[in-house]
Amino acid sequence: MVQVRSAIAYDCDVLVIGGGIVGLSTAYAITRAAPGTRVTVLEKEPGPARHQTGRNSGVVHSGIYYRPGSLKARYAVRGGAEMIKFCAEYGIAHAVTGKLIVATERAELPRLHALVQRGRENGIPVRELGGAQIAEYEPEVRGLAAIHVGTTGVCDFVAVARHLADASGAEIRYGARVVRVDRRADLGVAVRTSRGDVVRGRVLVNCAGLYCDEVARLAGDDPEMRIVPFRGEYYALQRPELVRGLVYPVPDPAFPFLGVHLTRGIDGGVHIGPNAVPALAREGYGWGVVRPREIAATLAWPGTWHLARRHWRYGAGELRRSVSGRAFTEAVRRLLPAVREEDLIPTPAGVRAQAVLRDGTLVDDFLIKQTPRTVHVLNAPSPAATASLPIGREVAHRALAELGG
Repeated sequence: MVQVRSAIAYDCDVLVIGGGIVGLSTAYAITRAAPGTRVTVLEKEPGPARHQTGRNSGVVHSGIYYRPGSLKARYAVRGGAEMIKFCAEYGIAHAVTGKLIVATERAELPRLHALVQRGRENGIPVRELGGAQIAEYEPEVRGLAAIHVGTTGVCDFVAVARHLADASGAEIRYGARVVRVDRRADLGVAVRTSRGDVVRGRVLVNCAGLYCDEVARLAGDDPEMRIVPFRGEYYALQRPELVRGLVYPVPDPAFPFLGVHLTRGIDGGVHIGPNAVPALAREGYGWGVVRPREIAATLAWPGTWHLARRHWRYGAGELRRSVSGRAFTEAVRRLLPAVREEDLIPTPAGVRAQAVLRDGTLVDDFLIKQTPRTVHVLNAPSPAATASLPIGREVAHRALAELGG
């Protein structure tokens, strides 16, 4: 007896989970690289860019911070230039402002010099400044020394995501939360959504951000990491005239967080933040958002405990600044002495989807894994928005390779 398999009616060639800027950039890149490829994007929210893409400081990063040769370094440098060009071409609000990275203590000077070297290795022009020269760029900022990075800018990443969605030609289904994935190497994937729809595709791309590890497990893959969410809290500066552009502290190289910084956005307002505190839910945008199941899953991951033991002092300082406006103001005053606590107005927070390995290591680079019929983007926090166009091309390349295979 010969068994004849009936033909499968595929809804699309590539099925993308996640309607943030990385997922939409991937859809855009696929249709540019292979016209006629049918792409469907599933996004659980009623519109695009509702999480990491739409809840950040809007900075187009230069790439100065990242290890030479890493994906972050290569994609941020390339992506930053492409993002500015993309915004200019399609009339999306943006500005190339440059930024200062300021050392306020002697202990930070070696790290500042290391950033100069790293920037040069990454091909980024930087200018070293003495303390008196800082006032040329920021009259109200104080420090012992600084570097000026001229290629840094700001833009409207939500508008970029919307344009990518429109221009991709993909079918985008909003309100479509994925609850089940059936992947078969010889057939493709079938995804069930919370609405009861079943969507069939030949290849799956996982750009689920805060839920990327869960989607990977739904697909039958072990991501070998877990997303540990960190909330970043922001304030608006009531006296925006105190800041002309972008001002950053010297970051701690042990962490992928850049510290509390000052950002004049495209709207002319100045935002200050973020800090980095553990969130009590993957979408824990405030202390009042608590999801016990998600907390339990985070605490069950051994890497969470290793991370806490290794960096509890750093975490305690971040928590103090989260619950105390005075403590947060003290951190800001290291850079901007004129600021007062009453100058800081709370604004919506963001949550960083940070991948943590089993041994407690914070994944520092972008992490993309390819398995049969599937491509998983497992770590794409900042500067992923800046780097979204080259990330999208890389993910598209891998997805099309799976499609061709």
